[in-house]
Amino acid sequence: MADIVRGQIAYPEAPMPSNLVRGGEADDVALYIAKCSANPSCGVTAATPPASATTTTTTAAPTTTSGGGSSPAAAGKQVFTSAGCGGCHTLKDAGTTGTTGPNLDALKPSQSIVAHQVTVGGGVMPAFKSQLSAAQIQAVAAYVSSVAGK
Repeated sequence: MADIVRGQIAYPEAPMPSNLVRGGEADDVALYIAKCSANPSCGVTAATPPASATTTTTTAAPTTTSGGGSSPAAAGKQVFTSAGCGGCHTLKDAGTTGTTGPNLDALKPSQSIVAHQVTVGGGVMPAFKSQLSAAQIQAVAAYVSSVAGK
């Protein structure tokens, strides 16, 4: 199982974003998923906040500009989809069904929690503070917190 997951990390297909983790970190993620794949009580759950993770490199999401007519919710949704969040997270409004990370509809996180997690990461989630601007992080946090569970 770990080899299959490792192959998917090395050669991702949509909606899996590329370059989330590399090298030893990719091996660790693959082993974690293999060990926890059939165990619903394994790993990070909504009741257990994840530990800090190390920063990894991802493709930066495009920035949105004011005056372009897009609403804050649309800007946040665009960041959510372009940064690959749906590859790991379920969020009905975005039409995503990822299962690696918490189901955001069930979790219903506050804007501050989303901003914190996106900024510093945790568990297998990488930090996005070097890939997304502060405005993009706030936009995706506002979006997720306003649509999760609705």
